[in-house]
Amino acid sequence: MAMTDPLGDMLTRIRNGQQARKDSIVTPASKLRARVLDVLQREGYIRGYSEEAVGPAKGLRIELKYFEGQPAIQHLARVSKPGRRVYSAARELPRIRNGLGTIIVSTPRGVLSDAEARDQNVGGEVLAEVF
Repeated sequence: MAMTDPLGDMLTRIRNGQQARKDSIVTPASKLRARVLDVLQREGYIRGYSEEAVGPAKGLRIELKYFEGQPAIQHLARVSKPGRRVYSAARELPRIRNGLGTIIVSTPRGVLSDAEARDQNVGGEVLAEVF
């Protein structure tokens, strides 16, 4: 059966992996997922990720991050969903936890964090929020 929201599936795998205190998880690979993981790594929410072969397909192994026994990600939610897309201009990007959280935005210049999108003055589709 085809998956309707691959990015939402990856975010759920990350939440479930951290709740189960896993060191790493595996998710199917795609360019969008890899770009979102780049942002999560730059912002310090995950240790890293690598591409690996999972049967006949490729997968992404995500190294989860913990701080003093607690997950580095307290909240991870999909904002723009297949049934309801959410777009925002650069100056109208929402701030999560007074700027302590991160919004992941898909822009014409690639997948960026909200701070990077504001610096480059580009808006786009709001993919997810993290803190």
